[in-house]
Amino acid sequence: MYHFIEVKLLKNNSSNNKQKPTTSSGGNVFLLILNVIIRVFQSLVVFGVILIVLGGSLGLGIGMGYFAFLVEDTQPPTKEELQKEISDITEVSKMTYADGTPIANIKSDLIRTRINGDQMSPLLKKAIISTEDEYFEEHHGVVPKALVRALISDATGIGGSSGGSTLTQQLVKQQILTDETTFKRKANEILLALRIEKYFSKDEIVTTYLNVSPFGRNNKGENIAGVEEAAKGLFGKSAKDLNLPQAAFIAGLPQSPIVYTPYTNTGALKDDLSLGMKRKDFVLFSMYREKAISQKEYEEAKAYDLKKDFLPTEQANVNTEGYLYYTVLDKAVEIVMDLDMKKAKVNRDDLDQVGLDQYEEQARREIQSQGYTIQSTIDQNIYNTMQTAVANYGYLLDDGTADVNGNTMIETGNILMDNATGRILGFIGGRNFDINQNNHAFNADRQVGSTIKPISVYGPAIDQGLIGSESRLANYPTTYADGTEFVNSTNVDLNQFVTVRNALNWSFNIPVVHVNNELRKKMGDDNFSYNHYLSKMNYPASDAWAYESAPLGSVETNVVTQTNGFQALANKGKYQKAYMIEKITDNSGHVVYEHKDEGTQVYSPATASIMNDLLRSVVDSANTTKFKPTLAGLNPHLASADWVGKTGTTNDYKDSWLIVSTPTVTLSSWSGHDLPAPMTTTSGDNNGNYMANLANALYYANPELFGIGQKFELDPSVIKSKVSEFTGEKPGSITYNGAKFNTPGKTTTSYYAKDGAPQSTYKFGIGGTDSNYASYWGNLAPRATTNNNNNKNNDNKKNN
Repeated sequence: MYHFIEVKLLKNNSSNNKQKPTTSSGGNVFLLILNVIIRVFQSLVVFGVILIVLGGSLGLGIGMGYFAFLVEDTQPPTKEELQKEISDITEVSKMTYADGTPIANIKSDLIRTRINGDQMSPLLKKAIISTEDEYFEEHHGVVPKALVRALISDATGIGGSSGGSTLTQQLVKQQILTDETTFKRKANEILLALRIEKYFSKDEIVTTYLNVSPFGRNNKGENIAGVEEAAKGLFGKSAKDLNLPQAAFIAGLPQSPIVYTPYTNTGALKDDLSLGMKRKDFVLFSMYREKAISQKEYEEAKAYDLKKDFLPTEQANVNTEGYLYYTVLDKAVEIVMDLDMKKAKVNRDDLDQVGLDQYEEQARREIQSQGYTIQSTIDQNIYNTMQTAVANYGYLLDDGTADVNGNTMIETGNILMDNATGRILGFIGGRNFDINQNNHAFNADRQVGSTIKPISVYGPAIDQGLIGSESRLANYPTTYADGTEFVNSTNVDLNQFVTVRNALNWSFNIPVVHVNNELRKKMGDDNFSYNHYLSKMNYPASDAWAYESAPLGSVETNVVTQTNGFQALANKGKYQKAYMIEKITDNSGHVVYEHKDEGTQVYSPATASIMNDLLRSVVDSANTTKFKPTLAGLNPHLASADWVGKTGTTNDYKDSWLIVSTPTVTLSSWSGHDLPAPMTTTSGDNNGNYMANLANALYYANPELFGIGQKFELDPSVIKSKVSEFTGEKPGSITYNGAKFNTPGKTTTSYYAKDGAPQSTYKFGIGGTDSNYASYWGNLAPRATTNNNNNKNNDNKKNN
């Protein structure tokens, strides 16, 4: 205000004196204005500084108050408690049967050997400090400026991941706290880091860090932790004997062990080592920057050919826990992986293989070290019975054939599944785990043969109203669209139209291809069955589902997936995804995971009940399997259960399948050579014989298991159509060769899920050609014409 008035007065004086402005007076005005601006700016600066000081003090006060609030419930640990926590490596997890009876403690495959600080190369310590925490020797657990930068980044999302964790904080995160990203956890991390720095020396801290941190895999494919195992597993020497480039490579591993490790999970050296080598070079540069090494040492170490130092692959010790242990563990790892990805808001489909491997390793370490209890769905009595049965009756599968390696043992994979829930009650992974660790129930994908026909063709066709149970299908020699001929496995009922029921009973190939082609044509989608049915049941995606030959079972899948498809049919068309893990709890009893599944209605209840009626005929007719006659000889009471099912055989008898259901459970069997090779033509009968003995053994383990006395009933919504046995359509008049007559033959009931049977037509079937119809009608129509004339004469007599 004062300066403004002064300028105004000067202007007035100048005006009153009426003097012409001179250069000197103009300069004075300019200087006065400049003076005003400078003084105002100075005032603003002083005012801003005051605001910053006051704001900073206020912010500091608020921050300290908030920090105190976050840690008020945290009881500062004693030195002894901290010593135990930062040095503690793992807490044993366990797996149990469905009733809580222990299966086994979960072994940690993390190989670790503790060593003292003086047993570590000084180069290692310099490398890890230079790379992970350049202020390690100066700070007291935290670096304030780095911490503020990280907090601002976390709060605003600006600047990406800016770090901020010292080695001490990393030790806290690894050994005491979780990876949870909350301010409360961060505050506790700071508090504990300060506490550790108070109680322990810098050398003790870095030594502990190097003992507990993960370092990827060794040359046996085993997960390793601690620098001693890293040195031995990568370079075959002790940690104290590492040279500079070796020490730098190991020091670079903890940031992302699986990415930078030179070995795969089989112990093979990776084809591409570039990520690990770039990380090693970064460590060397960090050491040079921090003056831990000279320029000469840096350049020599960077030029060093480290690849030649990596150990060749070695065979790890074979574990002998068995199929159950590894299957439960693998299923638990899948669940924890999904939980971790969900927590991180990561979509599995967005991850590449490196990312998936990282999450898998993280989940496996979590399970092996967090004191989890994994409750499986496995019934101990049933599981043990199945293992005894395969040991006693597995020989029934052997037929004298051998694979390319000369192995004559026919392998098998079996699943017992609860229909209502999808619970896996028991399984058989193979004949002998000590001989063959391949899990044929879960991990072996094989061609499914004719077991796919009810799932991918007949079920969807009935569901869409295309066919009923007694619809007629062409069974004449034919070809695919490209001219390739295909045939049935038997010549029974060839050169005629057969019913859907009979086509399933004999597992004819020609009719099912016709039905599939007609279904694709009607729905306008070559991949209709997969898109609308199989995908809902987690069958693997494949272009082969759209092939004409898909109904013959050329697509590969595993036993549990195929069993699950039949579970859906046995459960009124509702798919309940197969599962083996009921619940996972942590060491405090908190539920980490619990299975929940509302299920998916894949087929209508009407369709499912019609399919079960048809599949009952398959088992009862014994045309393709001797399962029921054999079972009747072993246990007539068990044979009286309402069994439904389907067989499957692939080219050259390389695979044999049998899947059967009662109203309560589904039992499946695949058999074949571990390396696909032809078996004899009796392989199907062998499988049926084996399955009958397996079912009988299970009955004596639990007589209520198969629900004897319960029946698969037709759903009330099923449409029961009266049809001609000759055409599979409603009885009526047909015009043939200019003559009109009633459809010949007796009538029967055909079951439909929708619409009901169509009116009588000349071209009544699916897949027939003009010549097929001419032949069919030509053979039977004269008889029909005679019957028609007789009916007229009888009518005339009645009228008379």
